[in-house]
Amino acid sequence: MKSGNDRTLRFTRYAVQAFFMLVTLWIGWRFYGFVAHFENPSLPQVERPPSVDAFLPIGGLMAAKYFLFTGIVEPVHPAGFFLFAGIVTSALVMKKGFCGWICPVGTISQLLWMAGEKITGRRFVMPAWIDLPLRGVKYFLMFLFVMAIGIAMSPNMMVLFFLSDYYKTVDVLMMRFFTDMSTVTAWTLAALGALSLFYKNFWCRYLCPYGALLGLASMLSPFKIRRNDDKCVHCRACSRHCPSQLEVEKLGVISSPECYGCLTCVSRCPSAGALEMTVRVNEGRRKVNPYVAPVVLVAVFYAFIVLGMATGKWQTAIPYEEYRRVIPALSAGEPGEAPD
Repeated sequence: MKSGNDRTLRFTRYAVQAFFMLVTLWIGWRFYGFVAHFENPSLPQVERPPSVDAFLPIGGLMAAKYFLFTGIVEPVHPAGFFLFAGIVTSALVMKKGFCGWICPVGTISQLLWMAGEKITGRRFVMPAWIDLPLRGVKYFLMFLFVMAIGIAMSPNMMVLFFLSDYYKTVDVLMMRFFTDMSTVTAWTLAALGALSLFYKNFWCRYLCPYGALLGLASMLSPFKIRRNDDKCVHCRACSRHCPSQLEVEKLGVISSPECYGCLTCVSRCPSAGALEMTVRVNEGRRKVNPYVAPVVLVAVFYAFIVLGMATGKWQTAIPYEEYRRVIPALSAGEPGEAPD
């Protein structure tokens, strides 16, 4: 099924990451044009790209709870619900593959630490006594968000929040977090970028609550990477190259919530059959071609996008005239009327 050190598998992953990075940049550019029209009506009107709701994971979590309690897809940022559901489902099916193959933040983090290794010529690893508690930070942040939304907010409270001008423009606020960033924001991002040069996936490993949620969901995935000790030559290539710094060479089954499902370990292994992707079938496990992983991952992810479009719930229900009111008011920092 594979004959050692599969560079094609690695470059397949890089190609998938590049594709989604380009899609993300296109979505961002389109959304910037959409907002610019309402700030300056002389500019051409641009259709709002619904996929920008992917940058609102907390809104997606809220929408998921609201749907579970009411069966209704909230109409303000409905794409956020489908994207959130698709991403979580992809983790349940294909491990934390969204982080390893699709997420643009994960891709940027990867590019940074790869550049850091080229610049410094070495790999930096946090001491275990610092690494372990730091990894707990993302789970703590996830717990706070889940508690705040899952426990504190009732569906009735959510309806009021969904109707607020703040929620209607939260996507615009997210854009301005980057386009009009404060000094504190700029220095914080610069610090995270600098740390990511030296430590693999610093944000993803220590701070991302979304990744923490996906990691826990991924533990239920029927797909697992298994190591065959009889064929393992103990070269440690898998452990050295693992973006999650897992000791793959010492494990029988890779089931950690930290695993990105990126298959780097499989692609780096020089011994055919030593590391294999398997799927649970009835009471046993069956080998799976590793190229199945990105196909299944992307298919599950896009299935929810297609579902949103097919049900007519993909586009926001906010009318043009409402955007004419809320976006200029947001720019002015106060409630306002639609411009003449």
